[in-house]
Amino acid sequence: MADVTRFAPSPTGFLHLGTAYSALFAAAAAGPKGRFLLRIEGIDAGRSRPEFEEAIYEDLAWLGLVWEQPVRRQAAHFAEYAAVVARLKDDGLLYPCFCTRADIQREIAGAASAPHLTTIGPDGPIYPGTCRHLSSAEQHRRIDAGEAYALRLRMADAVATTGPLVWHDAARGEVKATPEIFGDVVLARKDVPTSYHLACTWDDALQGVTLVTRGEDLVPVTHIHRLLQALWNVPTPRYHHHRLLTAPDGAKFSKRDQSLTLRSLREAGNSRDDVIALLGEMTR
Repeated sequence: MADVTRFAPSPTGFLHLGTAYSALFAAAAAGPKGRFLLRIEGIDAGRSRPEFEEAIYEDLAWLGLVWEQPVRRQAAHFAEYAAVVARLKDDGLLYPCFCTRADIQREIAGAASAPHLTTIGPDGPIYPGTCRHLSSAEQHRRIDAGEAYALRLRMADAVATTGPLVWHDAARGEVKATPEIFGDVVLARKDVPTSYHLACTWDDALQGVTLVTRGEDLVPVTHIHRLLQALWNVPTPRYHHHRLLTAPDGAKFSKRDQSLTLRSLREAGNSRDDVIALLGEMTR
Protein backbone atom coordinates (compact mmCIF):
# COMPACT_ATOMS: atom_id res chain seq x y z
CA MET A 1 0.00 0.00 0.00
CA ALA A 2 1.35 3.43 -0.94
CA ASP A 3 1.37 5.77 2.04
CA VAL A 4 1.10 9.51 2.49
CA THR A 5 3.72 10.67 4.97
CA ARG A 6 4.84 14.09 6.13
CA PHE A 7 7.72 15.92 7.73
CA ALA A 8 6.47 18.80 9.87
CA PRO A 9 9.25 20.96 11.34
CA SER A 10 8.79 24.24 13.16
CA PRO A 11 10.83 27.20 11.81
CA THR A 12 12.41 28.03 15.16
CA GLY A 13 15.97 27.02 14.34
CA PHE A 14 18.16 25.25 11.81
CA LEU A 15 17.67 21.54 11.09
CA HIS A 16 20.12 19.29 12.91
CA LEU A 17 21.11 15.65 12.50
CA GLY A 18 18.11 14.42 14.47
CA THR A 19 15.59 16.31 12.33
CA ALA A 20 17.44 15.26 9.17
CA TYR A 21 17.01 11.64 10.21
CA SER A 22 13.29 12.22 10.84
CA ALA A 23 12.83 13.82 7.41
CA LEU A 24 14.67 11.03 5.62
CA PHE A 25 12.72 8.43 7.60
CA ALA A 26 9.38 9.97 6.57
CA ALA A 27 10.37 10.20 2.91
CA ALA A 28 11.59 6.60 2.88
CA ALA A 29 8.37 5.42 4.54
CA ALA A 30 6.34 6.92 1.69
CA GLY A 31 8.37 4.95 -0.82
CA PRO A 32 8.54 5.52 -4.57
CA LYS A 33 4.79 5.09 -5.06
CA GLY A 34 3.67 7.09 -2.03
CA ARG A 35 3.42 10.81 -1.33
CA PHE A 36 5.80 12.78 0.87
CA LEU A 37 4.53 16.10 2.23
CA LEU A 38 6.30 18.99 3.92
CA ARG A 39 4.40 21.08 6.46
CA ILE A 40 5.72 24.12 8.31
CA GLU A 41 4.33 24.13 11.84
CA GLY A 42 4.92 27.80 12.60
CA ILE A 43 2.16 28.67 15.06
CA ASP A 44 4.69 30.03 17.58
CA ALA A 45 4.96 33.56 16.20
CA GLY A 46 7.37 34.60 18.92
CA ARG A 47 10.03 32.04 17.93
CA SER A 48 9.35 31.35 14.25
CA ARG A 49 11.59 33.14 11.77
CA PRO A 50 11.40 33.45 7.94
CA GLU A 51 15.12 32.72 7.67
CA PHE A 52 14.67 29.40 9.47
CA GLU A 53 11.82 28.45 7.14
CA GLU A 54 13.95 29.22 4.09
CA ALA A 55 16.77 27.18 5.61
CA ILE A 56 14.43 24.20 5.99
CA TYR A 57 13.70 24.21 2.26
CA GLU A 58 17.39 24.62 1.44
CA ASP A 59 18.59 21.88 3.79
CA LEU A 60 15.98 19.34 2.70
CA ALA A 61 16.76 19.98 -0.97
CA TRP A 62 20.48 19.55 -0.17
CA LEU A 63 19.62 16.17 1.37
CA GLY A 64 18.04 15.22 -1.96
CA LEU A 65 14.44 15.21 -0.75
CA VAL A 66 11.54 16.17 -2.99
CA TRP A 67 8.12 17.01 -1.58
CA GLU A 68 4.71 17.85 -2.96
CA GLN A 69 3.71 21.44 -3.55
CA PRO A 70 2.24 23.55 -2.16
CA VAL A 71 3.74 23.37 1.31
CA ARG A 72 1.11 23.83 4.01
CA ARG A 73 2.12 26.64 6.35
CA GLN A 74 0.13 26.54 9.56
CA ALA A 75 0.59 30.26 10.20
CA ALA A 76 -1.57 30.94 7.13
CA HIS A 77 -4.52 28.92 8.42
CA PHE A 78 -5.41 30.44 11.79
CA ALA A 79 -8.97 31.22 10.63
CA GLU A 80 -9.44 27.57 9.75
CA TYR A 81 -8.25 26.42 13.16
CA ALA A 82 -10.48 29.00 14.83
CA ALA A 83 -13.48 27.45 13.04
CA VAL A 84 -12.49 24.00 14.33
CA VAL A 85 -12.21 25.40 17.85
CA ALA A 86 -15.65 27.02 17.49
CA ARG A 87 -17.16 23.63 16.67
CA LEU A 88 -15.68 22.11 19.81
CA LYS A 89 -17.04 25.05 21.82
CA ASP A 90 -20.50 24.57 20.31
CA ASP A 91 -20.33 20.94 21.42
CA GLY A 92 -19.67 22.11 24.98
CA LEU A 93 -16.21 20.52 25.06
CA LEU A 94 -14.11 23.64 25.71
CA TYR A 95 -13.99 26.13 28.54
CA PRO A 96 -11.90 29.27 29.14
CA CYS A 97 -9.18 29.00 31.76
CA PHE A 98 -7.86 32.25 33.24
CA CYS A 99 -5.20 30.67 35.46
CA THR A 100 -1.61 31.80 35.22
CA ARG A 101 1.17 29.27 35.60
CA ALA A 102 1.68 30.54 39.15
CA ASP A 103 -2.01 29.96 39.89
CA ILE A 104 -1.78 26.39 38.62
CA GLN A 105 1.36 25.67 40.62
CA ARG A 106 -0.35 26.91 43.81
CA GLU A 107 -3.37 24.70 43.14
CA ILE A 108 -1.16 21.70 42.49
CA ALA A 109 0.84 22.36 45.64
CA GLY A 110 -2.39 22.39 47.62
CA ALA A 111 -3.64 19.21 45.97
CA ALA A 112 -0.38 17.46 46.83
CA SER A 113 -1.61 17.14 50.40
CA ALA A 114 -4.43 14.90 49.18
CA PRO A 115 -2.80 11.58 48.22
CA HIS A 116 -5.80 10.39 46.19
CA LEU A 117 -5.34 13.21 43.66
CA THR A 118 -3.09 12.65 40.66
CA THR A 119 -1.16 15.85 39.95
CA ILE A 120 1.55 14.67 37.54
CA GLY A 121 0.91 13.24 34.09
CA PRO A 122 3.26 12.14 31.30
CA ASP A 123 3.55 15.72 30.07
CA GLY A 124 4.09 17.31 33.48
CA PRO A 125 1.66 18.73 36.06
CA ILE A 126 -2.01 18.09 35.29
CA TYR A 127 -4.27 21.13 35.36
CA PRO A 128 -6.41 20.84 38.52
CA GLY A 129 -9.60 22.17 36.90
CA THR A 130 -9.77 25.49 38.74
CA CYS A 131 -11.80 27.25 36.04
CA ARG A 132 -13.77 24.24 34.86
CA HIS A 133 -16.90 25.12 36.83
CA LEU A 134 -17.03 28.88 36.34
CA SER A 135 -20.49 30.08 35.40
CA SER A 136 -21.13 31.28 31.88
CA ALA A 137 -21.71 34.79 33.23
CA GLU A 138 -18.36 34.79 35.01
CA GLN A 139 -16.59 33.48 31.92
CA HIS A 140 -18.05 36.25 29.74
CA ARG A 141 -17.35 38.93 32.36
CA ARG A 142 -13.67 38.04 32.50
CA ILE A 143 -13.33 37.68 28.72
CA ASP A 144 -15.03 41.06 28.19
CA ALA A 145 -12.65 42.57 30.74
CA GLY A 146 -9.75 41.57 28.48
CA GLU A 147 -8.22 38.89 30.69
CA ALA A 148 -5.86 36.44 29.03
CA TYR A 149 -7.18 32.91 28.81
CA ALA A 150 -6.65 29.49 27.32
CA LEU A 151 -9.33 27.19 25.96
CA ARG A 152 -9.12 23.80 27.64
CA LEU A 153 -10.73 20.54 26.60
CA ARG A 154 -13.25 19.06 29.03
CA MET A 155 -11.35 15.79 29.00
CA ALA A 156 -13.84 13.70 30.99
CA ASP A 157 -16.68 14.74 28.68
CA ALA A 158 -14.59 14.16 25.56
CA VAL A 159 -13.58 10.65 26.66
CA ALA A 160 -17.18 9.83 27.54
CA THR A 161 -18.25 11.02 24.08
CA THR A 162 -15.81 8.83 22.15
CA GLY A 163 -15.64 5.73 24.30
CA PRO A 164 -12.57 3.43 24.27
CA LEU A 165 -10.00 4.13 21.55
CA VAL A 166 -6.87 2.49 20.19
CA TRP A 167 -4.17 3.35 17.68
CA HIS A 168 -1.54 1.26 15.92
CA ASP A 169 2.19 1.82 16.06
CA ALA A 170 4.59 -0.08 13.81
CA ALA A 171 7.05 -0.48 16.68
CA ARG A 172 4.53 -1.08 19.48
CA GLY A 173 1.51 -2.77 17.96
CA GLU A 174 -1.99 -1.84 19.11
CA VAL A 175 -1.92 0.84 21.79
CA LYS A 176 -4.85 1.71 24.05
CA ALA A 177 -5.49 5.45 24.03
CA THR A 178 -5.54 6.99 27.50
CA PRO A 179 -5.79 10.76 26.87
CA GLU A 180 -7.34 11.29 30.30
CA ILE A 181 -3.90 11.00 31.88
CA PHE A 182 -3.14 14.47 30.47
CA GLY A 183 -6.10 16.20 32.10
CA ASP A 184 -7.83 19.18 30.48
CA VAL A 185 -5.27 20.02 27.78
CA VAL A 186 -5.06 23.46 26.15
CA LEU A 187 -6.31 23.51 22.54
CA ALA A 188 -6.20 27.26 21.87
CA ARG A 189 -5.48 30.60 23.51
CA LYS A 190 -6.95 34.08 23.35
CA ASP A 191 -4.17 35.29 21.05
CA VAL A 192 -3.42 32.04 19.18
CA PRO A 193 -6.46 30.08 17.91
CA THR A 194 -4.76 26.70 18.00
CA SER A 195 -2.29 24.50 19.84
CA TYR A 196 0.20 21.99 18.49
CA HIS A 197 -2.22 19.17 19.29
CA LEU A 198 -5.14 20.71 17.40
CA ALA A 199 -3.25 21.99 14.35
CA CYS A 200 -1.14 18.86 13.91
CA THR A 201 -4.09 16.46 14.17
CA TRP A 202 -6.35 18.58 11.96
CA ASP A 203 -3.71 18.97 9.27
CA ASP A 204 -2.87 15.27 9.21
CA ALA A 205 -6.55 14.52 8.55
CA LEU A 206 -6.99 17.35 6.05
CA GLN A 207 -3.92 16.32 4.08
CA GLY A 208 -4.85 12.65 4.01
CA VAL A 209 -1.77 11.47 5.90
CA THR A 210 -1.97 7.69 6.27
CA LEU A 211 1.29 7.07 8.13
CA VAL A 212 2.63 9.47 10.76
CA THR A 213 6.35 9.02 11.36
CA ARG A 214 8.02 10.96 14.17
CA GLY A 215 10.35 10.53 17.12
CA GLU A 216 9.48 8.26 19.99
CA ASP A 217 9.45 11.26 22.33
CA LEU A 218 6.07 12.09 20.78
CA VAL A 219 4.43 8.77 21.63
CA PRO A 220 2.56 10.32 24.62
CA VAL A 221 0.87 13.07 22.60
CA THR A 222 -0.59 10.49 20.23
CA HIS A 223 -3.12 9.64 22.93
CA ILE A 224 -4.48 13.18 22.67
CA HIS A 225 -4.39 13.18 18.88
CA ARG A 226 -6.33 9.92 18.75
CA LEU A 227 -9.05 11.48 20.91
CA LEU A 228 -9.33 14.51 18.64
CA GLN A 229 -9.63 12.27 15.58
CA ALA A 230 -12.56 10.49 17.21
CA LEU A 231 -14.25 13.75 18.19
CA TRP A 232 -13.97 15.00 14.60
CA ASN A 233 -14.83 11.60 13.09
CA VAL A 234 -11.78 11.66 10.81
CA PRO A 235 -9.62 8.67 9.79
CA THR A 236 -6.86 7.53 12.12
CA PRO A 237 -3.48 7.14 10.42
CA ARG A 238 -1.01 4.44 11.35
CA TYR A 239 2.00 5.55 13.37
CA HIS A 240 5.67 4.73 13.45
CA HIS A 241 7.51 6.45 16.27
CA HIS A 242 11.16 5.95 15.44
CA ARG A 243 14.18 6.02 17.72
CA LEU A 244 15.76 9.34 18.62
CA LEU A 245 19.28 10.11 17.59
CA THR A 246 21.40 11.36 20.45
CA ALA A 247 24.71 13.13 20.83
CA PRO A 248 27.76 11.19 22.09
CA ASP A 249 26.88 12.18 25.66
CA GLY A 250 23.40 10.68 25.25
CA ALA A 251 21.58 14.01 25.11
CA LYS A 252 18.95 14.77 22.47
CA PHE A 253 20.09 16.88 19.57
CA SER A 254 19.02 20.49 19.95
CA LYS A 255 18.58 23.41 17.59
CA ARG A 256 20.73 25.35 20.06
CA ASP A 257 23.76 23.16 19.25
CA GLN A 258 24.93 24.90 16.10
CA SER A 259 27.81 22.48 15.46
CA LEU A 260 25.36 19.72 14.56
CA THR A 261 23.06 21.64 12.22
CA LEU A 262 23.04 20.65 8.57
CA ARG A 263 24.11 24.17 7.70
CA SER A 264 27.21 24.06 9.89
CA LEU A 265 28.11 20.55 8.74
CA ARG A 266 27.86 21.67 5.14
CA GLU A 267 29.94 24.77 5.79
CA ALA A 268 32.57 22.55 7.41
CA GLY A 269 32.98 20.75 4.11
CA ASN A 270 30.76 17.72 4.63
CA SER A 271 28.87 16.43 1.60
CA ARG A 272 25.37 15.01 1.52
CA ASP A 273 26.89 11.53 1.32
CA ASP A 274 29.01 12.27 4.39
CA VAL A 275 25.92 13.20 6.38
CA ILE A 276 23.99 10.15 5.15
CA ALA A 277 26.92 7.93 6.13
CA LEU A 278 27.10 9.57 9.55
CA LEU A 279 23.39 8.99 10.11
CA GLY A 280 23.87 5.37 9.06
CA GLU A 281 26.61 4.88 11.65
CA MET A 282 24.47 6.49 14.34
CA THR A 283 21.50 4.20 13.69
CA ARG A 284 23.33 0.88 13.66
